This record gives sequence, structure tokens and C-alpha cells, in this order.
Amino acid sequence: MEYGPGSTTRLQPEVMPSKSPKSRKSKESKNNPHTKQPSSEIKESQAENMSQLLDVTIAGINAVQTVVPSDLAKGVLGTVASILMTVQSVIKNKSDFRAIVKKCKTIGEILKGATKDTTDDNLPGYLAHALSELNSLVDDINNKVVSRKKQGWFKSILSVTIDRDQIASWERDIDSALKLFDTETLVGIAMRVKELPGIAMRLDELALRIDGNSTTVNVLKDQPIEPPPRPSMFYGRDDLVAELTTFVVNGEHIALIGPGGMGKSSLAKAILHEPLIIEKFADRRFFMAYDGLDPSTITFETFTTRFAGALGIELAGADPMRQISALLCSASALVVLDNAETFEEASGSSALEEIPPAIADIANIPGVVLILTSRSRRNAPNVRWITKDIPPLDSSAAQAVFFQIYQHTSCSEAGEDIRDLLEELEFHPLSINLLANAAQQNDWSPAILLKRWNNRHSAVLNTGKGKLQSLSDTMQLSLDSPSIQALGKDGRRTLAIIAFLPQGLNDNLAGDLLPSLQEVDTICDVLRRQSLVYRQDNFIKVLAPIRHYVQDSLPPPDSTRLQEIRTFYYRTVQQCSKEQDGNANIIISDHFNIERVVAFDLAHIPEETYRACSKFLDCLKWHLPRPTTLTPAIFNVVENSSTYELKAHCLYNLAWLYSTLSQLTGAMKIFKAAGELCLATGNHEMVAECVIECADIYRCRGRFIQSQQLLEGFQHSESWEYLSKPMKDKVWYFLDDAQMYTFTASADELYVKSSDSEDHLYGLKSKIWHWRAKFYYGGDIVQVNERLKDLLLQCTCTRVCFACCDALEGLAQVAFCEGRLSEAMNILQQIVEMFEGRHSEDVLWYTASKAVVASKQGDHAHARELIYNTPKSLQFFELRSAFVFLHKSYGVACVELTAGAYDRAESHFIAAIEGCDIQGQLGYKAYSKRGLGEIAFMRGDFALAARCFTKTRFLCTKMGVPERHLYSCDPFGVLPDRFIAWTLFIEGQSPFANIM
Repeated sequence: MEYGPGSTTRLQPEVMPSKSPKSRKSKESKNNPHTKQPSSEIKESQAENMSQLLDVTIAGINAVQTVVPSDLAKGVLGTVASILMTVQSVIKNKSDFRAIVKKCKTIGEILKGATKDTTDDNLPGYLAHALSELNSLVDDINNKVVSRKKQGWFKSILSVTIDRDQIASWERDIDSALKLFDTETLVGIAMRVKELPGIAMRLDELALRIDGNSTTVNVLKDQPIEPPPRPSMFYGRDDLVAELTTFVVNGEHIALIGPGGMGKSSLAKAILHEPLIIEKFADRRFFMAYDGLDPSTITFETFTTRFAGALGIELAGADPMRQISALLCSASALVVLDNAETFEEASGSSALEEIPPAIADIANIPGVVLILTSRSRRNAPNVRWITKDIPPLDSSAAQAVFFQIYQHTSCSEAGEDIRDLLEELEFHPLSINLLANAAQQNDWSPAILLKRWNNRHSAVLNTGKGKLQSLSDTMQLSLDSPSIQALGKDGRRTLAIIAFLPQGLNDNLAGDLLPSLQEVDTICDVLRRQSLVYRQDNFIKVLAPIRHYVQDSLPPPDSTRLQEIRTFYYRTVQQCSKEQDGNANIIISDHFNIERVVAFDLAHIPEETYRACSKFLDCLKWHLPRPTTLTPAIFNVVENSSTYELKAHCLYNLAWLYSTLSQLTGAMKIFKAAGELCLATGNHEMVAECVIECADIYRCRGRFIQSQQLLEGFQHSESWEYLSKPMKDKVWYFLDDAQMYTFTASADELYVKSSDSEDHLYGLKSKIWHWRAKFYYGGDIVQVNERLKDLLLQCTCTRVCFACCDALEGLAQVAFCEGRLSEAMNILQQIVEMFEGRHSEDVLWYTASKAVVASKQGDHAHARELIYNTPKSLQFFELRSAFVFLHKSYGVACVELTAGAYDRAESHFIAAIEGCDIQGQLGYKAYSKRGLGEIAFMRGDFALAARCFTKTRFLCTKMGVPERHLYSCDPFGVLPDRFIAWTLFIEGQSPFANIM
């Protein structure tokens, strides 16, 4: 990861002057823990290549030694060969001598040319001086190398290591000696030297001096300018660096694209210091920085002058590209063009015409590889770029860089809030760097940092001046680019809309959402080319830091565009139904955006928004049940009597969404709030609906006494006398639902009052449940079976499909209890087929019941297949509905218990109990406690069994269910007959005779 040199005064600057660049480079490679080290295979290959290089160089020097006539030159070459042979034989860190080996080769080539046909007797004075100085130097080096070799022998060490700083010092000394040949010998023998590899640039200079038609190139430095150091804080990018390094080594040109602060420059600098890059390009790694320039005024001359300066040359004359190319042609070179958007966005006509072809010409030079970093995608044409969009950091890298800067606490002590804040910034490197520095410099605790962020947002990220110390400055650079300026106001308006919508702008619906912006597609394309937005899953999005900056610093979305978005989304919501059609698809695709618009409107125009809000909550419940941020938005609206009922309907649908998500406690609170508003407006029918829903939540959680009390109390409330007969019948129906489990009324009384309801659905359901209650209470099973079949025939319309399900389930239970297991299985399959594609939770529910039947049939493999292998299309619904999840968890435990797999059954009973504790569900907890007691009994642990059964008894009392009737209303939940411990316990038989 990043971050980045120069971003604060605490960080390492971009270019650190050094008296010892080679030494610094080697130290970085050795000491920097983030430097990527080559693999063992690469190391072996490098060692082999180094040995080959030494062999070839030694042989070449020996060959030159035999042909040069000067004894002084022969002596120099002999000493050089001796040094290299010692390195080859006993020096362990041979690879650190690579630069010296190349310089030794250059010595041989220079001496061969300089002393051709020249003996010691007729050596020119300047040449004799240069040779004498060189001879003294190599003698000194040789003595030190041999001395180090002898030290190893005295210690019985077969190989020794020479310090890198010492090697770097020798490199500098040899360079100094070669300068004498550069300034003295080259002038004296230039016409006789044919080719001197390693000093090709000097020969190019000489040729230019001799050619009267060319202009001189002035060398500014004695050796190429060192590239900037590897970033001191660079985390989480190892894989990316390795991938890009491979591209570069293979000769590919790379364009690193991304918004400001993403770490493009740091990534390029890190690549420059990779071992494979250093091996391939040596000191021909150039970094051209184009930041700090105004794209509107940049010229071709500015471009080439900066380029030449990074190469270490000063341009003169009318053909700068010839001079640049002359240097780059001499050997392989890696060239980084940093902040390329500066010249890619150049608005001067000459710059636009000349710079891209110049880059293409450089890219076409054999051995030259380009790395370009840019916010813009307008990269030079006619270059085969591999374009790489730079991603944000991952979570661990983001935390590493934050806590590297922020020293007030550690990552483990900071808690989730800081990690959540970094995630809110989408792990944008510059933003994390600025945030950490702001907190460190201001001595903020984590709590104060969070407070400052919540109050100031992007203003916290402006810690200084310049693009590396201010999010505002780096954003302004992009907004001031000529391409963005050319869009006029519409460019910023569109950016404000994209930042306003949490999902961004739906690319497929952009024209429908913003019909007045006829060029919206073109605008989005320009914004993307400048890396201000990006495309993902058909949406035009902005990174979180950009969104915060736009929302904090630019004007909000204008009223015209906002009204257009509101009109389209609200029309879609109103036209949406339970059917999976085009409107439903838009709800599913743009749900967060719609939610954002609704929340915004509730805060500003609530009276006009309630109906859209209420319908949108229905749409979510139908098509994409999920938690919603609209809860506080709805509750925070200041109430007035004229909007009570509108808000009540909103709350009612919100509560239903909560209930669908099994957030039952929250659902009850919201139902009660809705009921209070309805009571204030005199809408007693809605009050009754809210009370019924709360009572049914109690029932579903096994809290039958509370459900019964709530409904009985409601019959004595002021609303009761205002209710219609169908609504009163509905109340009676749900009251009998609770009473059936408690056995506090006779079966003949249950569901009678609601059976003649004017509401056909509840009338029919009451008749079905009346006969099911008779079955549960021990009535004539044959008569129950006949009446349920008769009632099933009355379920003829779609509206009463759930009544049909009730009848079929009752028939399946009767068949199950009578041992007609195949028939029970067939009836359950009929229910599954009825709900497939319509009510996924019911499919899961009755598939689990089928598994229980298969288990009782003895087909344990089929039972496990049914209950474990949930189709992928239904897994979402399984997790969403806690009641279905608990039903299935208990079913799995029953299947394993029946199969005799007690350990597996035990783990599933425990999992079911844990789920019940989370949901406050008593029924399945009682079932599962009983199951654990049976397992303990089978293992002979009667004390544990007694404790489990005592807890089961307590839960029965809490539910209001007689312990002997724990399973009476749920035949599919009954354990096999061989598990008798519960019966022994409640009857007080041995071994539980003394348990009260």
C-alpha cells in the first residue's frame, strides 16, 4: 500500500539528496521490510548469470591484456582480472559486484582503444597520468579484496562477504578514475575509438560536436539522475507490484490510471526498485515528474525540457527529440511519465499535436519501456498500453498505514469504529494518510477523531497545502482540468447528482432519470476519463472521499434535476406490484438510490412523501427484504395532526418489513407506534390490525399467554365498539390461535365465533382450524379427515391459497399420525409445488417437514438430502426468516436423532437453542431442551437428562402449554416413540421418581 512520500512533513520526501546514491539504494534493498525479495528460483538464476558474466569478463580482459602493447596497461588489466577471479572464487555476495564487473569490462575496452599501437615509451603525458591513477586504484582494490580473502582462510571460511558500502565506494572511485579518460583520453584519441560500450552517450556527444549541422548536448551530471526512493510507507500492493514488474520485464508499456491520491506515483516508484527491474535496467531507470504544471499553458518545450532534465542532459537546438532519443537508444531504459494528465490535458494546440507522437516515438525505441501514471484515460495513441486501474487498499493494508502514522493507540486497541471509518473512506490511500496525520498532529484520541469526522467530514482531510496534503487541492486539480471545464455547469451538476445517489447513477436509466441533460452520457464519459467517476455493475459511481468532497464543497443537486429523479423513481414505485416485472427490476437495481431520495424528501417535504415511502416499503418487502435506513427518517418527522394517518400507514408497512426480516421486537414497537397514531385519528380498524400483528408475533414466538392477554384486553378497549364485524371476527380468530395451544378452551369452542365471518378467507380458515383443533385435542380422526377433505374442495380461488395450505397440512398430519407416511409425503409435496416460485419460505418449511416424514420411514439418506441441500435460489430466504431457520434446525436435529447419530443431533439441538435465545422463541427451545434430555438419558446421564427436562417444564409453564400437550398441536415435531424419558419424567417414574 501507500502512503506516500511528501504527503506530510513526517514522511520521507519525494527526492532525498544523497552523497552516496548507490549506497543508499543498496541499503534500502537490504533494510526495507517492504522491499519485495526475489524467489529462490530467481536467486539461483541470478547467481548463475553473475558467474557467467564474471567468466566472460575475465576472459575478455585476459584477451585484451595479450594485445595491448603498453606494459602499464597490461599491469592494470592483470590486476583487474585478479580482482574478478577473487570475486568469482571466494566472495559470497557476487551479485553486489555487478556494477564493478561492468566497469571492469569498460576499463578493458577503453585501454584497448586508448593504447593501440602505443608503448610505454611513447605514451602521451595525459594518457600516462590517467593509466597511472587507474593502476594505483585497482592495486588498492585488489589488495583489500585479497586481504578479505585471507581473513576468511584464517577463520577456515570458504567464502566471505564484502560490505555493500565498501563496494559502492569502489564504484565511485572507478568512476572518478574513468573521468580522466573521459576528459583527457577521449579528446586525445576520439578519432581512433570505434565503439566504447558503456559510454555510448559520451560518443553521441562527440559525434554531435564533430557534426557541424547538429547542436551540442550538454551533460549536466556525471552519471544518470537517481530515481526517487521507494516509498517509505507502502503496504498491500505486493501482488500488484509483482504483476506490473512482470509486464515491464517483458517489455510492455503500462498506464496506471486512477483518481488523485490512489497511489499511482508511489506504485511506479516501488516498481523502479524491484530487483528484477534493477537487474534489467541498472542505472537507466528514469522518473519524469510532470506535477505542478498548468495543463492550459504547458508546451512541447516544457514537456521535452522536463524529460531531458530527468535524463541528466540539457537540451539545445531545434530537434530535442533527436537528442533524447540518442540517449535512450544506447541501452535498455525504463521511463516513468508521472502525472501524465498534465500534458494529456494540454489545451495548447501545439502541445496536443506534438506530445502524443513524441511519446509514441519514445515507446517505439527498442529496449525502452514506459510507465505512465495519470488521472486521465486520454493516453498517447499508437502505443500498445496495458491499462491498469489502480484499486483502493484492502482493509489490513489501510489499517497498517493508518497506525504507522497515528501513534496514540494500536490497531488492536482502536476498536471497530476506526476500522469502520477507514472503510467509509473506501480505503483510499491519500485520505487515510491525511486522516492519520490530522489525528496525530492534533493529538486527537480515537473518540475525538470520530467526532471531528462526523462534524467536518472532508474538511478533516485538508491538513496542509498541495495535492499530497489536502483532499481539496487534489480534487480541485481534477475539476480544473480543461476537459472538465469544457463541460460547463452541467459537468459539476452531474457530478453532484452522482455523489448524492449512494449507488451512483444507473447508466441504463440515465436518460430517464435526467431527461433535461441531453448530453448526460457524454458528460459521464468525460468524468470517467478524468477518473472522477467509475463504472461498476451498470452504475456510474464516485469513491467515498470524492463523494464527501463534492457534498461538502460543491453546490447540492439543483432542484430541476432532483425533481426529475424523484418523478421517475416515485412513478416506478407506485406502479410496482408483487409481480416480478420491469418496475420490480428497477426497485431491485436502484433500491438504495430510491431510499436516499425518500429519506431526503421526508426531511424536507414529508407530507408529499409519505405515500411514496409507504409503497416503497411494500416494494422492499415483496422483492428485496432488507433492513432500511428509513426508520429514523420516518420517526424523526415532526408530527402534526393532518399527517398522523399518513405516517401511521408508513409505520405499519415498516413494521411488516421488520417482521418479514424476523426483527420481531422492532416490529412490535413500530406496530404499537402506528396503532397510537391511528387511535389519535379515530381509525380503529387500523388500531385492530396493529394489535393483531403484535399478538401474532407473540404467538409465533411461543408466548401464547401474552398473545391471549393482549387480544382479550383489546376487546375491552375503546376501539372495540367501533370495529366492523369482519374485523371483530379476525380478532376472535387470532385469539383462538393462541388459546388452542394453551388448552384453556374446549375444541368445540375454538374458531366458532369467526367461522361465519363475512370475510370469506377468515371464515374458511376458521372452519379448517376448528377441525384441526379437534384433531389435536383427541377428536375422532376419521371425522376430522373427512371434514378437512370437504373444506379443501371449497378452496377454489387464489385468494384462499393459504386456507388451502392449512387444509392440506392438516390432512398430512392426520396421515402421518395414522402411519400413512407415503400419503403424508405426497400431500406435503403438493403444498411445496403450490408455493414454488411464489412463497419461498413456505417451500423451505414444508420441505423440512418432508424430511421428518422420510426419517420416520427409515430413509435417513433421503431425509438428510431434503433437509441439508437447500437450493441456492432459496438460501437467501432461509437466512432471512428466523422462524424458518429454527424450524429447519430443529428438523435436522430430529432427523439425526431418529438415525441414531446422537452427537450430530446434540449439536443441532444446541444450535437451535442458541437461535431461539436470539429470537426469544420459546417453542423450539422447549422442543430442543427435551431432545437434549433424551440424548442424555440414552447415554445414561440421568442427572443431565433431569436438568434438561426441568428446563423444558419451565418453558412449558412460561408458554402456557400443558407439559403433556407439548407436541399436541405439532405432530411433525414429535420425537420417535422409543424416546420415553420425557414421559417418565413428567409421570415421576424411575429414574426421575424424586424429581418434582
